[in-house]
Amino acid sequence: MITIDGKTKICGLLGYPVEHTLSPVIHEVLARHTGENFAYIPCQTEPAHLAEAVKGAYAMSFVGCNVTVPHKSEIIPFLSSIDPLAAKVGAVNVLVPEEGGFRGYNTDLTGLGRAMRYDGVSIPKEKTLILGAGGASRAAAFLLAENGVTNGYILNRTLESATKLCNNINTTYGRTVFNPLLLSEYDKLPGDGYLAVQATSVGLFPHNEDAPIMEEAFYEKCSVGYDLIYRPFETRFMRFFREQGKSSFNGLRMLIFQGIEAYEKWTGKPVPDDVVPEVIEALEKHA
Repeated sequence: MITIDGKTKICGLLGYPVEHTLSPVIHEVLARHTGENFAYIPCQTEPAHLAEAVKGAYAMSFVGCNVTVPHKSEIIPFLSSIDPLAAKVGAVNVLVPEEGGFRGYNTDLTGLGRAMRYDGVSIPKEKTLILGAGGASRAAAFLLAENGVTNGYILNRTLESATKLCNNINTTYGRTVFNPLLLSEYDKLPGDGYLAVQATSVGLFPHNEDAPIMEEAFYEKCSVGYDLIYRPFETRFMRFFREQGKSSFNGLRMLIFQGIEAYEKWTGKPVPDDVVPEVIEALEKHA
């Protein structure tokens, strides 16, 4: 149980809306595990008041903030500095105070990488694909690019969005990291054995029986599925893989590890991976 007093370190979540967030559960477990006097407060922040919210959090000596939709890119002009990786991605989800304001970081990307390592999923240099071209896809695309992926694919409902993201990544890294395809054109993927990262919103609760591609032939081309959705804990996308005897994972560890990496930046205390099962248990009780 958190006891609030004059020494409590306050951290906020800036987003709109924030009622659905599970992040307070994560940080309560981390604070208990590390013995920190720490409180995590969701702060509903309308877009029109974002600049004021950033100044207010800094003025009130918040030890940090998380940033969620729709503010991850829009918040950048109100920061005193930005980490180079977050600048590449063009999105920030963690604020850390420094002289004169907050510095922005992106732990969505690094958290996904840490989650994949935790799950034993290696990132192949080739044979990788991403479903979707939105915000979650962007973090996944930059992670794969940072890990040396070349000639991967981004499949999306509209080719225009997939092409735009591919061009952005390819220009940033000076090589062909991704090629665009329509979701309906999955049969054009050469060969098989792909790591497939599912980064669309298709399959989110309560639409548990939906997947961005419903044909089993697509899943025959893939070896591992990684769905960034964590509610429900098993999506239809994941079940397609398991029905073929293949491994699949949800986005819960990504959520946890992006929180762990943020917490480590705010407190300076390392969090061992062995706390993850305790966090998962706490999240499942609140799901």
